[in-house]
Amino acid sequence: MNCPRCGRAQPPGSQDRFCVHCGQFLVPMRWMASSPAPDPPRPEASRGAYTGPPRYSGTPSWGFPALPWQRDRPVQGPTAADRAAGHAGLLIPLLRGLAMLAVLSAAAEIWRYVLLLQSRGGALSAGAVSASDALVEAASWVSTLMFVASGVYLLVWLLPTIDAAARRSGVRSSRSRRTVLLGWLVPGINLSVPGSVLAELEHAALGRPAGQRPRPSKLVLVWWGLWAANVILGALVLLWSLRSGVQARADGVVQHAVLDLVAAGTAVATARVVEWLTALVCPPRVVPRQRVVRIREPAPTP
Repeated sequence: MNCPRCGRAQPPGSQDRFCVHCGQFLVPMRWMASSPAPDPPRPEASRGAYTGPPRYSGTPSWGFPALPWQRDRPVQGPTAADRAAGHAGLLIPLLRGLAMLAVLSAAAEIWRYVLLLQSRGGALSAGAVSASDALVEAASWVSTLMFVASGVYLLVWLLPTIDAAARRSGVRSSRSRRTVLLGWLVPGINLSVPGSVLAELEHAALGRPAGQRPRPSKLVLVWWGLWAANVILGALVLLWSLRSGVQARADGVVQHAVLDLVAAGTAVATARVVEWLTALVCPPRVVPRQRVVRIREPAPTP
């Protein structure tokens, strides 16, 4: 034992209660180790009421793309089918807009013809005549511009669609791009070539044998008839406009109205054909819906 005052050790075997060096009273002590007392249990914090999802003080600068969830796959360039589907997404509304404009142009021509019939028995209102002329001119020019734009974009959609159908059926197209374009644009030939091209396109997209004669569907046949009627009526109206005389002009108004109505029907049928053939060469991708069957607790980490 060491003295708590002087710090000097006592001689071995000494039984004296006082330090032999300084006389300090010595108290014998024995150290014993014991486990600490357990902490009292803490009261569980009460969970507050749900106040909704987290809120941001400002607009977050992050986000997810507006796409359905899908598994990872290698990134590839757009194929011919993808280009055809992309063009069809713009071409179909364009054709439907052309159909509405053609109906409006036909209504303007019919109104003009009604005014011509009324003028046989008396004078017409200057305002009605001016409004009719303005409506006819505006509808005619806008319809013509829309017709040209739709026709050009139809060819833009047609070329990759032919390539996609040929690749899908594993064959090579029998017509070159130059032949297809000339067949659609050259007068006279454009009565038969467009229908043949769409029939061959449908044949290849359906995966039918290459040696079998194409048999177009009813939709393609209806479109073919409307297309031929539209081309023939357009040529007749153009030739009829070269005649002079009051009766010739009156007949021309009726012919323009009929041509506009046929053009509207052709535009609607073309939109339906574009939608049908695009669905054949580029069927819509079905993303499987993922369902949560069971949730397992994660394994404890060592």
